[in-house]
Amino acid sequence: MQPMIDRIGGETKVHELVERFYDLIETLPQGATIMAMHQRGHGLAHVRPAQFEFLCGFFGGRRYYHERHGHMNLTEIHAHVEIRRQDAEDWLAVMDRAMGDSQVAEPMRSEIMATFRRAALRLVNC
Repeated sequence: MQPMIDRIGGETKVHELVERFYDLIETLPQGATIMAMHQRGHGLAHVRPAQFEFLCGFFGGRRYYHERHGHMNLTEIHAHVEIRRQDAEDWLAVMDRAMGDSQVAEPMRSEIMATFRRAALRLVNC
């Protein structure tokens, strides 16, 4: 079976998805807390490229994030951030909308969202 990255449309689709996701994060009410987290942390300048790099590897493509940082451990990446259950749910809702807006086709969209849900809920730490 092809890697997920190929099934959804390659790096071009991942880039489109990340751009749409952060456009929504910056404008939707569900994104407000997530925006504040980024502003308290490393800021916004790194977010879009880092998310693109991470998702490429996450979807079975080139592991840019791993090449740059030496790992892809989500818990370690988010260790400095307090994440509530509602924050995870907001992230998931915005990502689901971004996937729809980016025309990520079924059944890949459902498969990705199920994986994202498991990952996001594991990051809840308060």
